This record gives sequence, structure tokens and C-alpha cells, in this order.
Amino acid sequence: MKPFGYLRATSVEEAVRAAAGQSGARFLGGGTNLVDLMKLGVETPGLLIDVTRLPLDRIVELPDGGLRIGATVRNSDLAAAVPVRDRYPVLSQALLAGASGQLRNIATTGGNLLQRTRCLYFQDITKPCNKRAPGTGCPAREGVHRDLAVLGHSAHCVATQPSDMSVALAALDAEVHLHGPDGERSVPVAEFHRLPGDSPERDTVIRPGELITAVQLPPAGPGARSRYRKARDRASFAFALVSVAAVLEVRDGTVRRAALAFGGLAHRPWRARAAEEVLHGAPATEDTFARAADAELAAARPLRDNGFKVTLARNLAVAVLAGLAAPADDR
Repeated sequence: MKPFGYLRATSVEEAVRAAAGQSGARFLGGGTNLVDLMKLGVETPGLLIDVTRLPLDRIVELPDGGLRIGATVRNSDLAAAVPVRDRYPVLSQALLAGASGQLRNIATTGGNLLQRTRCLYFQDITKPCNKRAPGTGCPAREGVHRDLAVLGHSAHCVATQPSDMSVALAALDAEVHLHGPDGERSVPVAEFHRLPGDSPERDTVIRPGELITAVQLPPAGPGARSRYRKARDRASFAFALVSVAAVLEVRDGTVRRAALAFGGLAHRPWRARAAEEVLHGAPATEDTFARAADAELAAARPLRDNGFKVTLARNLAVAVLAGLAAPADDR
């Protein structure tokens, strides 16, 4: 047994003070990832700060038409919320594609963002891993890496970020709200997770002691359609080999607005900026969608056993965009 302290926070300020005051403290929401990692010995916090009783469990409609989603809103509640299903279907679809119904009933918005990689070497403390123990190496590069990154990886880490929800949030231009010892700030979801570089042990841009308090969605654009699709080895309870979140607005056969993000390809949800440049103002055709996907995936650097992900990502992106562009009667 590894002993640890436990604190049930009564306010955001108390939670932040406690986290700032002890190195290795962790915030506890649903615990669906953190507790598993504690059982494996990957995480060994000295203090767990329970934030489930904080007033962060509401979905608030904002005056401008956006949504503010509290950090402790359960994944199942968020997926079922009428404003989410009506205005941001890509988010509801992504949440329902993740884990199982039982886990979605416990997992929280903040915890979903903070999921750690499912790389086999990271989860096995008998193996070296730069993310878990910096400087020990990345055996996945020459070992088992079929499920791992083809974009944005480094010599130090080829892990992927497993959150389905984060991919949809990146395509929606959502922001993460943080409260820390130095006050409050917000970070775009697309920039919240880090690429590994020389410091793969740092998953996100969170500063010591900071707590996620909410995620904010901008107003849904008029005429925009959105969709999430996930390719995986089995139909449920499996992480994405590749996933695609897309928001598309087409008028008179021309793409007026496009946002595209990939999951399963990188250390973070991969916002496809190069593809979006190709799409904007172009004809809404499969040829355009294929050229856009190719422009984005030209930067891919697959390893020995995961080159199939590039083709899979291309085909999935084209299929999702074509489905969104099709007339209502054809979808």
C-alpha cells in the first residue's frame, strides 16, 4: 500500500491552495483514469483533492448563444444535454463514442481532458518510458506502436492523447478555463495539450496548482453542420485508431467555413489547419476534401507498423466531410 492524504475541497480556492501547497497533489473527479493509474503504480500522489462537491457541475447557456460547461459535469449528462445535442452534435457524438455507459456516468469534463496516454509502456512500470520517467527512453518507437502517433511525435515519445471529447472540443474552438494560485486564465482546447518535444512528461500547459473549472463553447455558427466519427478495433470500449471531428458550412456548393480535428494521430487533438486552408472557399466536392486531407497528412511520419493510420485518416476525413456537405435527403 502507498499511503496518501485525502481532502474534500469545499471551494475552488481551497482546492487550489491545497494543490499549490503540496508537490504531487492530484485533483480527484470521477477518478476513472487517475485511480486506474494509481493501481498500476504509474501515479503515486501524496494528496488527493476531491473536487466533486464543488459548484462546477452545471451547463450554463450564455447570452451570446455559447455554453459554459462545468468541470465536474458528467460525460453522460453532457452528451444528453439538449443544447449540446441540438447545437453541437459533434460533441455529443464524441462523448457517446467513448468508454462505456457506466464510465460515462462517472467521468467528468475536466477529467476527460486530463486523460493520460494508453501506451503500453507508459502503463507498465517495469518498462522504461520517458513520459513516466524522463530520460529512460521510448521503447515504443521500435516496439509495439501500432496504435501510436504519426503526427507531431518526437524521438522521446510517440504516445497519443486518447480523449474523444477533446477532439470535438478542438474542432469547436472551445476554451478551457483554469483557476490557479495566480488567478484565472483560459486556454484554447487546441493548445491545451502539448506535443512531446524534449519534455514528454508534461501532457498539458496546466501550471502547478491549477484546476480546470469549466470549458466554454462559442456560439454555434448558423448553417454549420458537425459530426464525429471514430475508427477502432471493436465497436465499443476501444480507443480510436483514428477519429475525425468536423464542422462544415456550405453555401451554394462552396465551403464557407470548415473546422477539422483528428484524434488518435498525435500527442494532442490535431487541429487540421492546413486542411482548413484548402477547404475554405473551395467547391464542396470529394476531390476538394481529399486534397485537404492530403495537405494535412503530408506532415505525417509513421513508424514501422502504423502507416495504415495515414490512409485511414484520409478516408475517414473525406467520408465525414462528404456526409456533412451532402443535401439533407442524401445524408
